[in-house]
Amino acid sequence: MTLAVRDLSIRYGFFVLLVALAVFFYAAQPAFLSLRSLIFVFQSVSITAILALGVTGTLVVGGFDLSIGSVAASSMMAASYAMVIWGWGTAETVALCIGFGLLAGLFNGVIIVYGRIPDLLATLGTMFLLLGLQLVPTAGRSIARGMTLPDGTTATGSFDPSFLSLGRARLFDVLPVSVVVMLALGVAIFVFLEFTRWGRVMYAIGSNQQASRLAGAPVERYKIAAYMISGGFASVGGILLAARVGRGDVSSGNSLLLDAVAAALIGFAVLGAAKPNAFGTLVGALFVGMLLQGLTMMNAPYYTQDAVKGAVLVVALLFTFSMTRPGER
Repeated sequence: MTLAVRDLSIRYGFFVLLVALAVFFYAAQPAFLSLRSLIFVFQSVSITAILALGVTGTLVVGGFDLSIGSVAASSMMAASYAMVIWGWGTAETVALCIGFGLLAGLFNGVIIVYGRIPDLLATLGTMFLLLGLQLVPTAGRSIARGMTLPDGTTATGSFDPSFLSLGRARLFDVLPVSVVVMLALGVAIFVFLEFTRWGRVMYAIGSNQQASRLAGAPVERYKIAAYMISGGFASVGGILLAARVGRGDVSSGNSLLLDAVAAALIGFAVLGAAKPNAFGTLVGALFVGMLLQGLTMMNAPYYTQDAVKGAVLVVALLFTFSMTRPGER
């Protein structure tokens, strides 16, 4: 393989794969490329993409956040509890959930930076901690209007219609609000990482933490900030999930972590970046959504979907890193 062909393959090979996937599913089921189907794909991946964008922030500084799924699930339960049991409105509930996400990110960052716990172990511990704590207030039950609380009383609150519109409303009766939020956050984090001094410092820290520290960068503060970004994004995902399902479902966040991580890692292969990047993460989320939508429309058994996702992830990353020279990474 010549150098030019290799470079073109690395840079555009994933988009060729994306187009080939769309053509394959279109040939098998023409409705796959209908406007309704494409909008459903974007809506289905919007929450996953938001969480993946948060993970991307931690990957940029050389970290990794395994707690995003539990932060999102806890935010969903917190939003449901605040509205159904405390009777809060939309503004207070959204502020509570985002504050919770930022606090969870701060906790992760502090124990990683100052407690010197490896990021995978620290965020794994936080994941299990939150998965357990979110069940305590309701004794493990999902939260819904009229539910019986552990003390025997009945919840009298309900979800505010303005809150539910965050997960169910459509702009111009076409584009779901959750997709708009996803795109807005995607543009924001892309601009932040690629075009600001803070973003460049974060990439420098991820590339060589010791050199960045010697150059005067406040490495600890940037790493903590990265985990707070991840927690904040995860809480937004939890808010949208609560608004979409209209209840605090204890099982709704189970698959969020794996799908978000897959999207963030597939992003490494987009345009041959071989590094975490917001644009690649969004494309990775779209790819995962198209893959699942196509398999669903073809009536593929549900138990095969994770295997297919895993195989695609391995192939995409193997293709990117095996063809990239060490000096280019």
